[in-house]
Amino acid sequence: MFKGFQEKLASFKEALSAKIQDKVARSEAKMGSAAEMTTSEPSLPEKDQAGDDILHEAPQARENEAKKNKFSLLEKAKLLVFEQEVVLEEKDLQEPLWALEMALLESDVAVAVAEEIVESVKSELAGARKRIGADTGDLAEQALRKSLLKLLSQNQLDFDIYIKNSSKPVKILFVGVNGTGKTTSIAKVARYLQDQGYSVVLAAGDTFRAGAIEQLEVHASNLGTKLIKHKTGGDPAAVIYDAVEYAKAHNKDVVLADTAGRLHTNVNLMDQMKKIARVAKPDLLIFVDEAIAGNDAVERARLFNDSVPIGGSILTKTDADAKGGSAISIAYVTGKPILFLGVGQTYGDLVKFDPQWLVDRLMGEASA
Repeated sequence: MFKGFQEKLASFKEALSAKIQDKVARSEAKMGSAAEMTTSEPSLPEKDQAGDDILHEAPQARENEAKKNKFSLLEKAKLLVFEQEVVLEEKDLQEPLWALEMALLESDVAVAVAEEIVESVKSELAGARKRIGADTGDLAEQALRKSLLKLLSQNQLDFDIYIKNSSKPVKILFVGVNGTGKTTSIAKVARYLQDQGYSVVLAAGDTFRAGAIEQLEVHASNLGTKLIKHKTGGDPAAVIYDAVEYAKAHNKDVVLADTAGRLHTNVNLMDQMKKIARVAKPDLLIFVDEAIAGNDAVERARLFNDSVPIGGSILTKTDADAKGGSAISIAYVTGKPILFLGVGQTYGDLVKFDPQWLVDRLMGEASA
């Protein structure tokens, strides 16, 4: 998971390390020169009471002692340099930050998001003091980690608390483009809610594709939950309405409604989605797309959000995502939280979104 992202970051770490090592080398040279200047040549021979030089008193020993003192001062100077700190200035960060921005863009991070991260890392590193000899890579990673956590924590919604505090039945509508795992994500969320002790009703709102209804029927059977469906070609808003009425009559907690996949470029289908949302009046509208779609997923999320303001997103196939760009960018671009990450094919392969969990894996500090 996110191997490509971790590899791209190597260029940022290397550039920052090279800049720091250059400052260290200059500092060491400066301190070394100062130490040599403070070492003096052997002092003049002592004189006896008669004023004669005491040349006969071990001249070789005196020379050895002077050399020993000189080397001792040089070693102390090197130790002093090692214990000192270098201060990173903005001019020192130009090349490393450029490498970071390129790494982010090549990892499918949206341009505006990459710029935000770079500025945040810059503010973290500019003026930072680094002890010479400390791990440079650690300094780079900690600055980026802090920036990512800050970015990913801006728009958050605790799904569990939301469901708990909402009036029942909670109506959740799922939207997205074709083939991104929307119907499977509905089944995963159903299992997640069942594990929390909630009762669930599924609504087969994708009435355009018979296969979609059949697929949801299989999931409903596997999960042991009620499915409300109409004939193929029926009104999706009517299906969702009936599902809500059923939930009210049978004291069910949550209605999860499927909709037909649609391209954000199809004006007629997007208008229909607006109508469904207007009639069904969902409490929460969730956009579903693939993490591996990268910037395409980010752009689609933005356009869907412009049409029917989404309440959050689910990213599928996160386990197959090497770049991590969409996971970093979608919440920032839409201003709405990521709610879940799909990490496999089974019902249990759904991870509730947590910035710390994601950043640990982006930085390669936790197993997938």
